[in-house]
Amino acid sequence: MIAGLGSALPDAVEQQVLWEDFFQQHFRGSRVARQVFAAAGVRRRHTVANPIKEDLSGWSTAARMRRFDEEAPRLGHQAVAAALADAGIGAEDVGLLTVVSCTGYGTPGLDVKIAESLGLRPDLQRLFVGHMGCYAALPALGGVADFVAAHGQAAVLLCVELTSLHIQPATNDPQQVVSHALFGDAAVAAVLQPGAAGLAVVDLAAFTDTSSSAHMTWDITDLGFRMGLSPRVPDLLARDLGAVLDDLLARNAMQRADIRGWAVHPGGPRILDTVEHTLDLPPTALQASRTVLAEHGNCSSATLLLVIEELLARREVDAGDHVVALAFGPGLTLYAALLRVTG
Repeated sequence: MIAGLGSALPDAVEQQVLWEDFFQQHFRGSRVARQVFAAAGVRRRHTVANPIKEDLSGWSTAARMRRFDEEAPRLGHQAVAAALADAGIGAEDVGLLTVVSCTGYGTPGLDVKIAESLGLRPDLQRLFVGHMGCYAALPALGGVADFVAAHGQAAVLLCVELTSLHIQPATNDPQQVVSHALFGDAAVAAVLQPGAAGLAVVDLAAFTDTSSSAHMTWDITDLGFRMGLSPRVPDLLARDLGAVLDDLLARNAMQRADIRGWAVHPGGPRILDTVEHTLDLPPTALQASRTVLAEHGNCSSATLLLVIEELLARREVDAGDHVVALAFGPGLTLYAALLRVTG
């Protein structure tokens, strides 16, 4: 049961300002790059490394990881503290801390540092989920929910993604233009607690099309992590989306018409348009996702929790209603979760 949510965001910067004051020159005034930035569906993003103030594109991966180690613990602490307060429980009540990230690593890891800074119990169980990408929040949520059900203890899921640390050197590669137009930073935490009011995790489904694995990549290079993002991704995901979702719903004796809320990872405007068209959703169904894309950009694994937070804040779902969460990432992988609002 998701009983509490909390987020922590670095400073915001407007998309147009990013383009005019940095990326316009970075992409050598490319007309295509200008169009990509304008059509990304992003109004502003939050970044720990604003390229207007500091250009990290020539930094080594080691230097970027040191910066992650400086920034992530603070944001993660704030997000978990906010989620615990939202759930109304103390640090001593947490039996498991699961941390998700594909943008920074080190040992002792972020999970250890968050546990220490929050004063979590020394017998706390910890799990780190790394490099799965944008869909990682859902498999992590499933594992955390299983722990809560099996042990009857509260648990915390924390997603921390600092994509701004991985700005790449100047290039004409359109895939790099798209990724630099979309991604932002965020830390978002969810507290799961047995028997609490909130969002119950009913069921999860996954589908990976390994024949399409080359169309989305996240490679570790000497100059940070480099995104590969084919323009074919939305169409490839659409091939299996309907069948995967309908199978998930059918085994829970439900149909698409029974779903009252949609929390879809906003990988970009084309992803959202494709989901809306493929599932024949009304124009307002993905408004929470579009709002998060506009206000935060794509924050990798943290984004879906931001969408769930936005959906609940809109108060458009009531006790007993069902919500479907969808996320996509490397593999190509599609994850779906069926959630139920409880009073």
